[in-house]
Order: sequence, then C-alpha cells, then structure tokens
Amino acid sequence: MEERENKIRLWFQMWLQKTDLGMEKIFSEDAVYLESWGPEYHGLQKIALWFHEWNQRGTVQRWDIRQFIHKDDQTIVEWYFRNQMNDGRTEAFEGITLTRWNEDGKIVFLQEFGCNENRYDPYVDGVQPQFPNEKALWF
Repeated sequence: MEERENKIRLWFQMWLQKTDLGMEKIFSEDAVYLESWGPEYHGLQKIALWFHEWNQRGTVQRWDIRQFIHKDDQTIVEWYFRNQMNDGRTEAFEGITLTRWNEDGKIVFLQEFGCNENRYDPYVDGVQPQFPNEKALWF
C-alpha cells in the first residue's frame, strides 16, 4: 500500500512542479486515464502528451491528499485541487480518484470524480428550491 501511495504522491508532485519525474514508473504503457469532465487518454504516450501540453496552459497551485483507501488491486484517493490558467481563470474543487493497479505495481486505469466546492442549500428559504443564476460546473 505504501508503494501505491508513494506513486500517487509522485504523480501529484509532478503537477505541482510542472515536471515529469518518471511517469513510466507510475503508469503502464496501456493505461487509461479519465478526467472528471470528459477527456480520456489511452496509453502512456497520450497521458504524457496531455501532461506536458496542459502545463503550458496552466499551473497546479494545490493538490492536497486527504486520504487513501485501498481494496485489492484498487486505490481511492480523496483530494482538494486548485489551478490557475494562463488566461486568468482559477479552478478549485474537491475530488476522488479511483485507480486500478497491475501485477507490476503500475496504474492501468485511473478515473477522476469532481465535486464543486461552492455548495449551498437550495431549500434554505422554503420548499421551493432556489438555485444560483450561473452555469453549473463540468462535473
């Protein structure tokens, strides 16, 4: 379990440092990576392409791990994430990552799930729900 946690910490650290510190140590050649808002990357080469390209457009400011949960060949990571894009946009949300590992200790499947950090009670003023007049986030 410690080896798995260290690989996930390394992956998060790569984003914070904007540097590939050994992606091939973490992901299998045929890994599949699903982002919470739709994009998916098939294979280590596509994951690496996305990593390098994305880091030209933005900076991960925080990616805090809250907890790990392990079961058989799976690990779940609960986290908080914030980035700053070059166009001035800031994105921040909570999330969970589900990973599956192969026999070699590498990630073969990773899927992210996001949760808006701006939560509210739509029934605070009664039985008729009130929702903010803004576009919902992409989760």
